[in-house]
Amino acid sequence: MVSLEDAVIARLESHGERFEILVDPDLAAEFRKDETKADIEDILAVQEVFKDARKGDKASEETMRKLFQTDDPLEVAKIILKKGSIQLTAEQRRQMIKDKHKKIVNKIAREAINPQTGLPHPPKRIEKAMKEAKVHVDPFKTVDEQVNIVLKAIRTKIPIRFEKVKVAIKIPGESAGPVYGIISNFGKILEEEWQKDGSWIAIVEIPGGLQDSFYQKMSEMTGGQVETRLLK
Repeated sequence: MVSLEDAVIARLESHGERFEILVDPDLAAEFRKDETKADIEDILAVQEVFKDARKGDKASEETMRKLFQTDDPLEVAKIILKKGSIQLTAEQRRQMIKDKHKKIVNKIAREAINPQTGLPHPPKRIEKAMKEAKVHVDPFKTVDEQVNIVLKAIRTKIPIRFEKVKVAIKIPGESAGPVYGIISNFGKILEEEWQKDGSWIAIVEIPGGLQDSFYQKMSEMTGGQVETRLLK
């Protein structure tokens, strides 16, 4: 549940009446796209419907029953979210755009590579390309909705594409247990085999942008006793 300090107003005006609820802006945006993505109780800062949320004036139950056929605040809230609008202050909008911008950059840095080198782009390079391409981030659209749009825009500035890579690894048998669990944070194991000398080998598929992080983590987990090879 979002705090009152961080909540914004979602508003619906109908038949000369105004109905407002206090919501988490990100979760509210997700709910508007797909009702299954967010629980209405998590979206609301308080389970009340107002005629003026800033003053704390509650909406009439009788009026809600007349217009929505229910006075259940959760059900009315769903209608407000689906049919109404979400109000943001200038500062809230700036912060939402800043946060969404960072998430988009991080996702692209995690999953994309420079096809000329096969290596990931640093986040700062992606940010610079977004600025040069005059990319506008929508605070109400999800990261996944915007990533492909951003990727298309910055391709005019830097060579970049989403790509998964396959990496062959070999580690000592005693490190296999801890490493096995860590690999799921990066990607998936396509093939694996125990060797006669007790070592464990595997072919792992990971997002191209995670290569450096993956190699570093494997080295850390095995005390440097890891062999890796990028498969073409």
